[in-house]
Amino acid sequence: MDDDGLLDDWVPGHARTSRPKVCFVPTASGDAPAYLDHFFSAFQSRACEPSVLPLFRRELDDAALGRFLLSQDVVYVGGGNTANLLAVWRAHGVDRLLREAYDRGTLLCGISAGANCWAEGSHTDSFGPLTFLPDGLGLLSGSVCPHYDSEPGRRSSYQAAVATGALPAGWALEDGVGALFIDGLLTETVTRTSQAHLFQVEPDGENGVTERALPCRLLPEAQ
Repeated sequence: MDDDGLLDDWVPGHARTSRPKVCFVPTASGDAPAYLDHFFSAFQSRACEPSVLPLFRRELDDAALGRFLLSQDVVYVGGGNTANLLAVWRAHGVDRLLREAYDRGTLLCGISAGANCWAEGSHTDSFGPLTFLPDGLGLLSGSVCPHYDSEPGRRSSYQAAVATGALPAGWALEDGVGALFIDGLLTETVTRTSQAHLFQVEPDGENGVTERALPCRLLPEAQ
């Protein structure tokens, strides 16, 4: 969705092949057609094979769905409603397939709800007001909070959830940041703007939190 495309350039570079199969999963937006157009506009010109997995008008049976997802090198999940995303995935068995894909080395990534879903819990507006959702896939330990700098109330609400134990300690991302985890460990952080940061947020044991900004490499074209 960013005009410079820096993060979309960064993602395929971590795939296991030089021309990866990149599957966009727009479940969180209800498979919104405009979102699919954005994805193809961004990735058709890149060195990859883009595709989309629709679930609201599903065309593949269980066997074909499994073959398709497990053949992908990158699964890129779009934003929207995290709670609805998880519910639909579980109804179709996509959650189990993504765990298998992860174990096979597929790069799993996404923005907003597409970042939330991988962790044990997340901070979300899926139910209207900002709140906590202790119900993710758990491929990444801890919790995730997107839009840490861009939506009013995000920072304070996420910190309150971590302070009270409603969410485990986790990662808060400002818009424009990318974070790469390998085997659950943070291995790289990048940003498309020098103003955006990644924060590690942990309870301090005194009904508050500690918030630590982590260094992010500025993507070259943004300098």
